[in-house]
Amino acid sequence: MSASVQPLQTALAAEHAAVYVYGLLGGRTSRADAPQLYDAVRSAYESHRSRRDRLQSLIADAGADPVGPAAAYEAPAGIDSTRGIRRAALELQRSCVETYAWVVSKTDGEARSWAINALKDGAVRELTFRGTPETFPGIRELTDHS
Repeated sequence: MSASVQPLQTALAAEHAAVYVYGLLGGRTSRADAPQLYDAVRSAYESHRSRRDRLQSLIADAGADPVGPAAAYEAPAGIDSTRGIRRAALELQRSCVETYAWVVSKTDGEARSWAINALKDGAVRELTFRGTPETFPGIRELTDHS
């Protein structure tokens, strides 16, 4: 991998946080009361966990030590309702998409191709949490989100 590992380390740190938060959201989501939301949160958790594991491998293969998870993460506010869980999941997903848009801009070759696929997956996943399609996902100044 020819690109610097720093962008991948940044993405890995974001994925550690995403795995934690989606795990927390999954614990607050009811399969019986909100089956579609439960499935979406579970799918997101599994996707981010897989991405985290792949990033750890890419970084180690490049000869660097992958960053570890933080000692603690702040829980999103308002996750005591289905609406709050959906909102928190959408905000988290948008944050990850922004991270991958940045990674795409800082990498090349295999790392960039991988980051592009992560960006696309994340942008599509936003829709499952009632996000809106964006022409340039993850690039805040080119979206309607501020």
